[in-house]
Amino acid sequence: MENTAEKIHKAIARAPLLSVHAQRLLQICASTDHDIDDVLEVVRCDATLTARVLRVVNSSVYGLLSPINTIDRAVAYLGERMVTCIALGESAGKLLKKPLSGYEAEGGELWKHDLYTGFAAREIARRCRIETDVDLAFTAGLLHDIGKAIIADFLANSAEDFVGGIARGELADYVDAERQVLGFDHCEVGLELARQWKLPNQIHWVVAWHHHPQQAPEEARPLVYAVHLGDILAMMAGYGTGSDSLQYAIDQDYVNYIDLTEDDLSQIMLTVEEEFDKAIKAMAGEVAGS
Repeated sequence: MENTAEKIHKAIARAPLLSVHAQRLLQICASTDHDIDDVLEVVRCDATLTARVLRVVNSSVYGLLSPINTIDRAVAYLGERMVTCIALGESAGKLLKKPLSGYEAEGGELWKHDLYTGFAAREIARRCRIETDVDLAFTAGLLHDIGKAIIADFLANSAEDFVGGIARGELADYVDAERQVLGFDHCEVGLELARQWKLPNQIHWVVAWHHHPQQAPEEARPLVYAVHLGDILAMMAGYGTGSDSLQYAIDQDYVNYIDLTEDDLSQIMLTVEEEFDKAIKAMAGEVAGS
């Protein structure tokens, strides 16, 4: 009889693979030496992605006076972040949009949480004391919780016990609760999936340590802290992933890596809310992975 670990490893192996073009876009975004032409070159090679990009750019959300009919103009108008979102939605939308039973989260909540986290992490990365690639922060935020999509089915009916245990001080946080039940957590499962998807190492760091940034290698911490705080802001804004929302502590050591005031946080949330709303409306129907 299979144990839980074996079942989860099989679930990871069965997870949809990212398309070659989605993988390439994520690798490009993780590189400090790239420009929009590199993104365009990848999109041109994928007819389905090209069609989706053109559909999004010509949606009513952008209110263009005349339609954009060339992929060159569409990619230039949307930018690499939006194109990456569309590519990820096309390649892994079914996984990222599924309900998370173990977190009591409805379908689509994980995608919205990840998208908000990405936008917030990008804004926070601008305030890192060590220069941090803001587009990489966005991409890492978009992917930080991929492990939840795998582990959720193995945590069914656990949410009430988890939240109660945290409230009583018996469990440190939701990650601790996952480990108590399964022997590992969504960060570890996400890291295995990130490796299977051949994601860049910088994204591995974020997936593995976004709840405990102080455990990350020193060189990784500015990026990991940016996503750590973006994750918390997403929950504060009401875009959590169900029962685990706000069941994690803020690592106060972020002050050693990021300059933030309360006014900064308020401004970030205003900026992100506007961008997030626009992105969600523009991509309506684009994350079904069909």
